[in-house]
Amino acid sequence: MNLSKKQQEFNLAMKKYHKDKIYQYIYLLVSVLNVGMQLYLVGLLFTLHFEWYGFVAILFLSYFVTDFINGYVHMYMDNNENYNSLVGPFIASFHLHHRTPNYREFSVARIYFNESGTKFWLVLFLMLTIWLSLFSPNAYLLLGLTLVGILSSVAEVSHFLCHNAKSKTVLFLQKIGLLLSMEHHINHHKKDNQSYAFLNGMSDFLLDRIARRFYGGYKEYSDLHSEGYEGEDTGNRGS
Repeated sequence: MNLSKKQQEFNLAMKKYHKDKIYQYIYLLVSVLNVGMQLYLVGLLFTLHFEWYGFVAILFLSYFVTDFINGYVHMYMDNNENYNSLVGPFIASFHLHHRTPNYREFSVARIYFNESGTKFWLVLFLMLTIWLSLFSPNAYLLLGLTLVGILSSVAEVSHFLCHNAKSKTVLFLQKIGLLLSMEHHINHHKKDNQSYAFLNGMSDFLLDRIARRFYGGYKEYSDLHSEGYEGEDTGNRGS
């Protein structure tokens, strides 16, 4: 399909996004579901026993898995052009984040809650985790799944702070690799089809291989679709 046609589809999708409040209500519902289920699972974990070394091992594994899963979803969305689909307005809105080098300042709690609303897949993941918890699964499996669910929202905060970092504490956490640093993430904005991970970037070596094999990159595709867009940017949902 030619570029002008895709740009028309993009603009129409964004027009729907801003005109119909249902999209914002859906974000709110998804945020409530994700955060509510995360809190439930955290409460459940307090009833279980873990050895400290097992907890540390599962935390490290969960960090990598979360970084990879969220990075892959990011990769998929950056290369998604289905603006005419039922979720087309969400896809178009997502693509505007490349036009936002610095996000509006909001509290970490607000970013955590609001950005959790963009993670539709996480609702199903957390529901499955809660369902598994009803059958007395291995405590460490439940711990790992819960951590992936929570860290998936933390990844959104990490990405936000990567663009807006000012606190010495945040800069320190980025330096030691717990959060994503702009030095690492800048590759995603300067070079095409690279560095999609955004919890701390530890899985990018694998994601980059997948990107080269299966995707063409966003700079010559989805970014061009929004080139003529003159409406409101939606780089982060704190707005």
